[in-house]
Amino acid sequence: MRLIMMGPPGAGKGTQAKFVAEHFGIPAISTGDIFRANVSKGTPLGVKAQGYMDAGEYVPDEVTNLMVRNRIDEDDATPGFLLDGYPRTLAQVEELDGMIKFTGHSLDAVVVLTVDAEEIVQRLLQRAEVEGRADDTEDVIRRRQEIYTEQTEPLIDVYRGRGLLIEVDGMGEVADVTERIFAALDTVAQS
Repeated sequence: MRLIMMGPPGAGKGTQAKFVAEHFGIPAISTGDIFRANVSKGTPLGVKAQGYMDAGEYVPDEVTNLMVRNRIDEDDATPGFLLDGYPRTLAQVEELDGMIKFTGHSLDAVVVLTVDAEEIVQRLLQRAEVEGRADDTEDVIRRRQEIYTEQTEPLIDVYRGRGLLIEVDGMGEVADVTERIFAALDTVAQS
């Protein structure tokens, strides 16, 4: 199964990605996790990514594309993968199309979690407090929402046009959202 998990920052993509990936026996590939790991290790990629992340901006496509390509080329991603946080731009959609085509497979589905914008702000502020995440200030959260609306929401229409989009209500208890995702994915044929 080759999946993308989409939704605005704070929609619960990371949480749900872990459950879905485990269910299908595929790796959950989160660009955010990879960026944070590089930042904590002080790698050149991490240093470069840190400046963008602190401002609530997207890390440039060339850095992100290379990172994702390297990750989906790893052995554990051969049977499939779930991408969380990628693609975020139309240029990244084209890049991903090429990566997947190279493997002889196709994308199976794109799950979009729909949530209330103000609910997201409150979730992220609470997460910042609990996890001590300095990058989750209210201004940065609102800026991320603006960028998502401008750059990432158009991808939803692209995937809807390809017949790959599955919209799932992301509000409510985590287990309820997971159940809705599994019910929706039960109808998807794998490539």
